[in-house]
Amino acid sequence: MGEIGLNQFAPYLLNRVMARWNVDLQEALKDYDLTTAKMRTLAVLSIAPGLTINELSLFTVIEQSTMSRTLDSLEDQGLIRRRTREDDLRVREVMLTDEGSATFQRFWPTMYGHFSDLFEGIDEDEYQAFVVTLHKLVRNQQKLDQRPESP
Repeated sequence: MGEIGLNQFAPYLLNRVMARWNVDLQEALKDYDLTTAKMRTLAVLSIAPGLTINELSLFTVIEQSTMSRTLDSLEDQGLIRRRTREDDLRVREVMLTDEGSATFQRFWPTMYGHFSDLFEGIDEDEYQAFVVTLHKLVRNQQKLDQRPESP
């Protein structure tokens, strides 16, 4: 670590950025009676309706037990509904209700504003290069996840 220092250690920088992003969003979410987990769930369901709890856990980066509690709360708020998948009665899909969709649409400008602030001064080419690099990191992480564990 001493050779490169914290300011050149990408995992440290990513953690710093994401920690601040989460704190800023959590503060903004209070006005909408949402948590970070609820917001992520509404955001994912707004573009991919009909996901299962396992799929939602994967796409929102939230543990399944937390996702289960989050869905219970969102359902109590009337923001989502669960239904049995037509072709497989063992599978339950999660959908936004009209109120859930409206809640996300009310929050989206705030979220997009934070996104815009985060990337202020970064031009389109830099942003695209950053996203390409992040996709490579995700692929590398997926390869690591598939390696057998060492004894």
